[in-house]
Amino acid sequence: MINFVALDLETATADRSSICQIGITEVIDGVPQNPISWLVQPEGNEYDSMNIWIHGITPEDTKDSPSFPEVWKEVVPYLEGKIVVAHNTSFDMYALRNAFNKYQMEYPTFDYFCTLRIARYIVKGCYSYSLDVVVKHLGLDFGVHHKADSDSLGCAKLLLKCLEMDGSTLEDLETKYNFHRGKFAPGIFVAHLQHEKPYGSYTDFIKTLQVNPDNLDEGNYFFGKTVCFTGTCQYGTRKELLTKVAEIGGIPSDSVTAKTDVLVVGQQDYRVVGDSGMSSKQKKALQLLEKGKDIEVLSETEFLSRI
Repeated sequence: MINFVALDLETATADRSSICQIGITEVIDGVPQNPISWLVQPEGNEYDSMNIWIHGITPEDTKDSPSFPEVWKEVVPYLEGKIVVAHNTSFDMYALRNAFNKYQMEYPTFDYFCTLRIARYIVKGCYSYSLDVVVKHLGLDFGVHHKADSDSLGCAKLLLKCLEMDGSTLEDLETKYNFHRGKFAPGIFVAHLQHEKPYGSYTDFIKTLQVNPDNLDEGNYFFGKTVCFTGTCQYGTRKELLTKVAEIGGIPSDSVTAKTDVLVVGQQDYRVVGDSGMSSKQKKALQLLEKGKDIEVLSETEFLSRI
């Protein structure tokens, strides 16, 4: 039977170690159990306005909550030695790793899989693979997006549906879609990645953009992907956000082509885009999607939650 634990984290600031909520849903013999969540007080109980905007958790909510090391003592028995899944492990698992390192804690032992990556292999026809979008596309109910307990339940249901649709086990998926599971163990952190890097060497690209190769993050969702922006973004200029893409190993672009992997849509000026509400880049992305090209359309919030 299918047994695993779905995990979701929310953070207080741009520092991924600033975990402020942890949610889990156990799946026992293929049945999701009631989700559980813990509020966590981040260091200094400090929050960025953008993060509050995303998940709605405030310093007032966590002023009396225990710190991450204290909460983790309650969480780890659910995960130790288990199969763990999260939606976008390039965020959640790196947030865990950074928190363990920050508090000088020993890594737990578990293997993990990413439902965002798995859904992209199996679920077709989504314009975005954000958790709320893909579960709605599949007709699954999970609660309120960006609440850790609800998102862990949505993640659990999504993986069960993907396994049903593909007729596979998690082990089968590794071979079929050419990726390896991620892993935590004392002193060991392995990212959930494809076996082979599809984009080859970044040496010349890095030199051209003058970014620090030490900042490359192979586990990041945008690593190796061509990313384009349209509209006005709230949390940075287009140049600043494209630089973020370049710094982690993504490929910034200013036009939508058949090579584009992700289009990030900011606020549109309706005096420019007209009644359709879509820019020329959005229209081009939709045309390519209709032709079978694999382009994902994200909001700025979705982009920032994955970078």
